[in-house]
Amino acid sequence: MIAYVSGNITFKSPAYVIIESAGLGYQVNISLGTYSKIQSLSACKLHTYFAVREDAQVLYGFYDIEEKEMFVMLISVSGVGPSTAMMILSSTSTEDLQRAIAHDDIKLLEHIKGIGPKTAKRLTLELKDKIAKIPQKLRTGAVQSNNKHDEALSALVMLGFSRVSADGVLQRVLKQAEGNESVEEIIKQALRVI
Repeated sequence: MIAYVSGNITFKSPAYVIIESAGLGYQVNISLGTYSKIQSLSACKLHTYFAVREDAQVLYGFYDIEEKEMFVMLISVSGVGPSTAMMILSSTSTEDLQRAIAHDDIKLLEHIKGIGPKTAKRLTLELKDKIAKIPQKLRTGAVQSNNKHDEALSALVMLGFSRVSADGVLQRVLKQAEGNESVEEIIKQALRVI
């Protein structure tokens, strides 16, 4: 499993990028949301999902871990493959998509290319409970803060804590934080609260 790819961007388009890492060029399919975030960058780190099919092996990349998690949820729905999931993520933001699923906004989902009434209904039916379990993410807009959050969350999950409870605790810790704490300090504060 390839968790992420980090390196120099040697080619960039709205559909995919090629990232050179350790002498290898990885072609990574991306959404328009990810493209808009890396458009001005010459190097980046993308969280990846590696899909193996009979006829192809495809790497999908996401700038935010939340977008990757949404992608994984989408492809878990019957009738929604990786290409359709990327179309959905390119058509709307992760937050708007979560809101649409949570509030049964089938009209918004039907306006996405490739999504008909049946698929829109299936998406809301199968993902509504999963979306309800996701706590509202801390959105500071600072990449450094999100990276600290992601690193601390990964560490807490590796220590055996559930992703949902660890994420909730980290959100509270980061709201009270001054912003200059290291990842280790954030994890220590979170462990005191859990």
